[in-house]
Amino acid sequence: MKIKNVVCAPGRTGFYFDDQRAIKQGAGHDGMFYVGKPVTDGFTSIRQAGEAISVMIVLEDGQVAYGDCAAVQYSGAGGRDPLFLAKDFIPVIEQYIKPQLIGKEADNFRALAKMMEEIQVDGKRLHTAIRYGVSQALLDAVARATGRQMCEVVADEYGCTVSDHPIPIFTQSGDDRYNNADKMIIKGAAVLPHALINNVETKLGAHGEKLLAYVQWLSQRIVSMRTDESYSPVLHIDVYGTIGAAFGNTNYAAMADYIATLEEAAKPFHLRIEGPMDCDCDRETQMTALAGLTAELDRRGIQVELVADEWCNTLEDIKLFADNKAGHMIQIKTPDLGGINNTIEAVLYCKAKGIGAYQGGTCNETDRSAQVCVQCAMATQPDQILAKPGMGVDEGYMIVSNEMNRILALRQAKQRS
Repeated sequence: MKIKNVVCAPGRTGFYFDDQRAIKQGAGHDGMFYVGKPVTDGFTSIRQAGEAISVMIVLEDGQVAYGDCAAVQYSGAGGRDPLFLAKDFIPVIEQYIKPQLIGKEADNFRALAKMMEEIQVDGKRLHTAIRYGVSQALLDAVARATGRQMCEVVADEYGCTVSDHPIPIFTQSGDDRYNNADKMIIKGAAVLPHALINNVETKLGAHGEKLLAYVQWLSQRIVSMRTDESYSPVLHIDVYGTIGAAFGNTNYAAMADYIATLEEAAKPFHLRIEGPMDCDCDRETQMTALAGLTAELDRRGIQVELVADEWCNTLEDIKLFADNKAGHMIQIKTPDLGGINNTIEAVLYCKAKGIGAYQGGTCNETDRSAQVCVQCAMATQPDQILAKPGMGVDEGYMIVSNEMNRILALRQAKQRS
């Protein structure tokens, strides 16, 4: 079945674009606003509404497949592509992608995604957000044209098996780490709470005492409030490099000593620590430091998993970290990888290397990008998937959980018929 048309519509995401450089330079809060002037190109204020582009592929039988282009919260920062504004990039899709797709057969996702990934404008690849959204629409188009679910297309083309059970969902709290943890417990989230520990003084504590107290509270809260004693979520805390900032990025012994106290505080629950250090200089230094701490924990039998995040953005980065055992698990930040095909390959690569695969993303996505990510996850079976978009727990968890359950119900009905 051929592609007849490609239509774009501007949209909103589930969170905001924030000027990370301005925030790091000390911009203050005023409610949901930041005070001060932006410093990153493209920003008109330090915090502004997140933008998306819905890409709709019209098939010759009238069916419409769609995906959403979206970028991370800190768009334009840390070597990423420029701030993603719909008005700037809809013309790019219409001029450079639409002519390439019209008339093509929607029969092979990998081939179409590869073609789209190779398109260049002025010698540069397309913005990661464009590749992300267009690839979602292409996957949906192939699924619709061939009468399959998107997860079934992925499984067929990549040689994997669609899961017959839900993938564990990781919910993120933002700064409201107490109230939102309660929401997660009520909903029975399998992995929680993220916690946003991104400041040594106010959140970790100079000696780690504030995070330690929070982990103790969280463990006790789950035990006291759960309605089923079999409910045993994984505790996953993102510390944004603050443990390394407090104890020394290469002081593996001191960091391991502290992490061992967190392990004890988390009991009876398993603990994961994301981004223990941020070397803030280059990928090789970050990878080496994380590999060193991973080896130290393993040598001492500390049963805490470290999760790679900082400096691990592209498919190439993920392979490097996995090859060098830098972390027990790697976050695969879906918008940063560009085409969703790269996310599929990243999950499968981590699994082949025996490294935990966390299919993540950003709060600044859309319901549609989250749904397509679920479809891919049900085929590749990562260890966990992020509830997204937003930071409010309920909405993101609903979108991701419901999409999984729809997939399972449809496949079960098909097997019975």
